[in-house]
Amino acid sequence: MSRLLIYVIVFIEGFCSLGAEIIALRRLVPHIGSSIVVTAPTIGFFLLALALGYASGARVDIDYQRIVARNFLISAALAGLGLAGITIDGLFAHLQPATFAYLCFIGGILCPLAWLLGQTVPILTNLMQNTRTGEASGMALYWSTLGSFLGSLSLSLGVMQWFGVWAAVLACTAGLLLGALLLAGRNLKTASLALALGMFSVAANLQHEVTAETAYAEYIVGPADLPAQTDPRAFWVNKSTASLIDDSEPPNYTRYIRHLRQILLDELGFKDREILVLGAGGFTLSHREPLNRYTYVDIDPAIRAIAERHFLREPARGEFIADDARRFIATSERRFDAVVVDVYSSHTSIPSHLVTREFWAGTRRVMKPDGILLANLILDGKLESPYARNLLATIESVYGRCAVDVLHKGKPLANVEIACFASSNPQPTGIYIDEKNRADLDRAR
Repeated sequence: MSRLLIYVIVFIEGFCSLGAEIIALRRLVPHIGSSIVVTAPTIGFFLLALALGYASGARVDIDYQRIVARNFLISAALAGLGLAGITIDGLFAHLQPATFAYLCFIGGILCPLAWLLGQTVPILTNLMQNTRTGEASGMALYWSTLGSFLGSLSLSLGVMQWFGVWAAVLACTAGLLLGALLLAGRNLKTASLALALGMFSVAANLQHEVTAETAYAEYIVGPADLPAQTDPRAFWVNKSTASLIDDSEPPNYTRYIRHLRQILLDELGFKDREILVLGAGGFTLSHREPLNRYTYVDIDPAIRAIAERHFLREPARGEFIADDARRFIATSERRFDAVVVDVYSSHTSIPSHLVTREFWAGTRRVMKPDGILLANLILDGKLESPYARNLLATIESVYGRCAVDVLHKGKPLANVEIACFASSNPQPTGIYIDEKNRADLDRAR
């Protein structure tokens, strides 16, 4: 092989291997979220498989091109079919619990792909004749790592943003098939397999029924089973119901949106106020609500257009800012009468950097002195879990005592609405006992 062709092949390997890892992390978000306890093991398993691939490739001493071509074809099948949305959805739908489905995905798709591609560099450096060992391995690793760098940027910031995750899957699959064809030359069998794999990959990825897909989330708008409503439809974000609406006059919304509206409009009597909403959802909080000014902040720049076209079927009311919620509240000079926190990456998963004390302190920073914080949390209905207790304690460590309303109390998971006032502060507490009961004094104060 010419040195140029070797560099092209290892570049493709780097581009597609890291691309597959990024796609895998994105595909897992709707099912198990994007917390550190998901991303860290995924990256760790991928690197372990890659290391084992290096070791396996180092032991190969014959048929270098044929073996790498075979590895590329198998990797193309794992990427094109295994990373398709329909495959991931099927795994998590039929294999329970979710942890078992995750391990099957890692062990059956991602790690074998990394192991096969990891063999590329040590195998092909055997073909770099008349070159020092250090130069051969160094240049091969350079082009492989350069491919990884460009793959991570172009797929996450380009392909996924403009076309969706399915397009990134097909880009990786096409790269691997091209590498196999370059390695095999005019081998008719390899060409036939590559063509078949390409067709199957396209078919598998185009069958993933989503309304829209971006680097941040997959969105589905579809009919909802809500009796006595007119054409009810749901807005799903990463498999989680974010909003509901129908064509009644006035429209019906989800219960927690009605509850938030009741607090803002009826109980507090908000009129001509500035309301910040962290997490856009379906933009239903401000839907046909002309009394106040709303500013939505969401990390996905495409969410407004998707919601307007497919869900609301009309323009969303309010200003929209595409930004990370925590970064916005840390840098904004604006002050709001109310801050509504409704941030979820999937199901019940709030991004971990949006549950800390520092985040809640940031929400207080952008509130006016008489402002209010409203947070929609999904917790166990009895508030008995460590997550529920600790999250509520974290919020109250910043705001002091807050009002807690549990909706759907009879369900294992419920919307829990938190209302905290900027005028409140954490205070030391005491316990009334018979020997030292200061209840009457406290009540008088």
